[in-house]
Amino acid sequence: MTTKRILVIDNEQYIQEVAQICLETTAGWEVLTAGSGREGLLKAETEQPDAILLDVMMPDMDGLTTFEKLQANPATQHIPVILLTAKVQASDRRRYAQLGMKAAIAKPFNPLELANQIAQALGWILEK
Repeated sequence: MTTKRILVIDNEQYIQEVAQICLETTAGWEVLTAGSGREGLLKAETEQPDAILLDVMMPDMDGLTTFEKLQANPATQHIPVILLTAKVQASDRRRYAQLGMKAAIAKPFNPLELANQIAQALGWILEK
């Protein structure tokens, strides 16, 4: 089976690094990072990751706007998106699901559970 590739779009360098280290060590996945919505859109189109972890609160272009642009682009609309957000009340989760997002993971997240949460949301089986 091929290695999964995850794109983490978050303006916080620390979050990118924690997510990258955890997903690479616990799941053996390849992790790409982007520090802004604009950078994330470019990387999603050129790298074609298997999934995107997307922060909601970012300067310039927030996560929901980034998601809308991903959905509007035929080259990226098939890529499943999971939100990383501090806003995970039931009403927020319903709204995110209606928009087409696969899941929302609460920040701060448990680094050791992140791969399991992603795999569960996307129906993937962890090999490790």
